[in-house]
Amino acid sequence: MRNLAIEFQLIHREKNTAARAGKLTTPHGQIETPIFMPVGTQATVKSMTPEELKEIGAQIILSNTYHLYLRPGSKLIAEAGGLHKFMNWDRPILTDSGGFQVFSLSELNEITEEGVYFRSHIDGKKMFLSPEISMQVQMDLGSDIVMAFDECPPYPANHDYLARSLERTIRWARRCKAAMTSEKQALFGIIQGGVHEDLRRISVEAMLDIGFPGYAIGGLSVGEPNELMYEVLEYTVPLLPDDKPRYLMGVGTPEDLLEGVMRGIDMFDCVMPTRIARHGAVYTSRGRLTVRNGEYAMDFTPLDPNCDCYVCKNYTRAYIRHLFNRREILGVRLATYHNLYFFHKLMEKAREAIIEDRFLEFRESFYAKYKD
Repeated sequence: MRNLAIEFQLIHREKNTAARAGKLTTPHGQIETPIFMPVGTQATVKSMTPEELKEIGAQIILSNTYHLYLRPGSKLIAEAGGLHKFMNWDRPILTDSGGFQVFSLSELNEITEEGVYFRSHIDGKKMFLSPEISMQVQMDLGSDIVMAFDECPPYPANHDYLARSLERTIRWARRCKAAMTSEKQALFGIIQGGVHEDLRRISVEAMLDIGFPGYAIGGLSVGEPNELMYEVLEYTVPLLPDDKPRYLMGVGTPEDLLEGVMRGIDMFDCVMPTRIARHGAVYTSRGRLTVRNGEYAMDFTPLDPNCDCYVCKNYTRAYIRHLFNRREILGVRLATYHNLYFFHKLMEKAREAIIEDRFLEFRESFYAKYKD
C-alpha cells in the first residue's frame, strides 16, 4: 500500500555530528524536527488546554492506545469524529500501539502468537490486544502517525529471550502493515533487540524489508545505563534510511534529547516534564529545581531567569511554591507549562544550531550551565 499520509524532507545534516534538521508533513500540519512531543495519555496533556499547548509551540502530541482502548473506548471517540475533534486539537497526533502499557501496567496472563491476554489495570477485567486490534483502535482514533504493536521485553533480559521476542515483533509488524488500511495514517515500524547489536541489526533489516514511512527505536530508557542507551543508538541509527523520520520512544531528560539529536534522532516523547511538574519540580537552564522546597519561600525571581515563557514573565518561585504547598491546581499548571516550554525551546535551539553547523558548541554551552 502506498502511503500518502506523511512526507519527510531532510533540510540539513550538521557537518560535525549525525544531527539533522527536517520537516515532517502530515494531514494535520507540518512538524519541524528535531521535535519533542508532549504526552497526552488520556486524550489530554495533563492540566494543559490545547490553546496553551499552541502558545508553547507544540507541533504534535502523543496519545495512548491502551488507555483510550480501555476508557472511553475507541468506538466512542470514532463516533465523536476522531481524536482530533474529541479533544479539540487540530495539529498532528501520534498514537503508540498499546504494547508498552500492556507489558508494563497490566497483569499479564499470556503472550500468544495471536496477541496478548491481560487484565486491565483499572478493574481487573480480562482483555485481549493483538496487532489487528491495535491497528483498528488507532484507525478509530484517527491519529496521523500510528505505531506497530510490538512485544516489549523487560530489562534486563537474556539474548535468547530477546531473540524470540524480536522474531514475534517482526511477525506482528507484518500483520500490522496488512491490517492498517487507512491511507490518511502513517504506520511506523519499531526496532527492538535490547542492548544487543546483532539483534538490533536483524530488527532493522526486517523492518526495512517490510517497509514503513518512518521508524521508531523502542526498548530503551527501560532501566539500562545512559551510556548503554547512547551506544545502542550509535550502532542502530546509521542503519536507518536518511529519507525517513526516526523516533526514539519514551526518552527523556534534556541530556537524553541532546544526545539523541547528536546521534541522528528526529522525534522524542516522554512523560518526565509533565510528571515532575506535578510534584513541584521544574527544568531550568541551570538544572532541575524543586520549587516546593523551603529555600524558595522568599525567592521572588522567576523559575528560570533565562526563560521567556508566560510563567517566568509573570510568576515567582515564592508564589509557585506557595501554590504547591497549599495544593492549589494552578501550581501544577504553571510548572507544567514552563517545563513543556523548556523542552520545546531546547529542541528549537538545537534545530537552529544544526542548521548553522554549530550543534557541538550549543551542546557544550548547555552542559556548562545545566547541572542535574
